[in-house]
Amino acid sequence: MTSLPPPTPRKLGLVIDLDICVGCHACAVACKEWNDRGQFGPLVDEDPYGREPLGVWLNRVHTYEVEAPTAKLTVHFPRSCLHCETPDCVTVCPTGASYKRAEDGIVLVDEDLCIGCKLCSWACPYGAREYSEVKGTMQKCTLCVDRIYNDTLDERDRQPACVMACPTRARHFGDLGDPSSPVSRLVASRDGYDLAPELGYRPVNKYLPPRPRKQTLDLPAASEPKDEPLDRAKLSPLLRWVDKVLSR
Repeated sequence: MTSLPPPTPRKLGLVIDLDICVGCHACAVACKEWNDRGQFGPLVDEDPYGREPLGVWLNRVHTYEVEAPTAKLTVHFPRSCLHCETPDCVTVCPTGASYKRAEDGIVLVDEDLCIGCKLCSWACPYGAREYSEVKGTMQKCTLCVDRIYNDTLDERDRQPACVMACPTRARHFGDLGDPSSPVSRLVASRDGYDLAPELGYRPVNKYLPPRPRKQTLDLPAASEPKDEPLDRAKLSPLLRWVDKVLSR
């Protein structure tokens, strides 16, 4: 079994704003595109244009209708690895393939050591691990670790692909171990929360809840406008000519 490193002061992760996520799946597609050719690719697709396509997606978006006190809400819920502080997916791994980095808290899979036993996927309560039938190994969100530390990229581009692609800026990346970081301040100001905190895995990624919506009022139906006779005498000469032509 694999042991966890000591608690790390630096905790890189994502903050996802459920209030402005529109469910466009740009994050999922950008994740697929980057990781398909990156250090942890390819992300295999089987029969992608057939009747039963299968494939590995490290980020997925689910859509729910939620009953709120004032109105019904449609909530788009992106789901990927939460890079937990105490992840069982790491401690159950018999080969050390699943591990948590001491320097930044990112959870990764070493495919050279993975034997595809799926213990980690059974241990993950968030369904964040994907098994590739073709490669015979587990794959998961890497926080684009091969991108965020890439010195050949402009500094502003050293963010996960999903964050860069989000059209509404519903995704944020940073150090959640630093209480003064922009992401930590955002979580504090918006009452950000852990997913299923009662399980005790202490996910690093946070979600920002939807803001309350105004109550929808049942207004009476608008009355049909009444047809009033046209007073041609009040029209300009040009409009009178147009009316005469159209009335033929």
